[in-house]
Amino acid sequence: MGKPVTVRPYDESWAEAFEAIKAELQQALGELASGIEHVGSTSVRGLSAKPVIDIDIVIKDRSLLGEVITALAGIGYFHEGDGGIAGREAFDYRGKEHFMRHHLYVCAEDSAELMRHLAFRDYLRSSPEAVREYSRIKEEGARLFPDDIDGYIAYKSPFIRKIYGEIGIL
Repeated sequence: MGKPVTVRPYDESWAEAFEAIKAELQQALGELASGIEHVGSTSVRGLSAKPVIDIDIVIKDRSLLGEVITALAGIGYFHEGDGGIAGREAFDYRGKEHFMRHHLYVCAEDSAELMRHLAFRDYLRSSPEAVREYSRIKEEGARLFPDDIDGYIAYKSPFIRKIYGEIGIL
């Protein structure tokens, strides 16, 4: 048994929640960030998702990471390392109760992980059929594995690998 898995139908408020978080991040980071991207399932209109916003802060290159860590610390985020995924630095936070729950990552512009996030998101945004199928799989996975995040992730992985194959990022 592990973390509970909750998947909800798409909610228009997710885009607004992202924009609110993005505004704070932009103010803190200024020109350190070359972009702030809403990625993950909540970024795709019509897609069922766990109600957690995934955000990639894009930086020119890794030489800026120290400054970014300092700037984010000033607004309540703390660096947790790459979590075993090269090209993506993870952050957690305290004192963000006014925001929707979110995951925050920092990626260099040339990061394979960033490219993977954007390519997958953009593919889903352009394919209503894939959105319907992925929603079905995610909802079914949450029913089958309501208290097992690892089981849920494993359940939806074949669909994700199939899409990666279609868009050439395997």
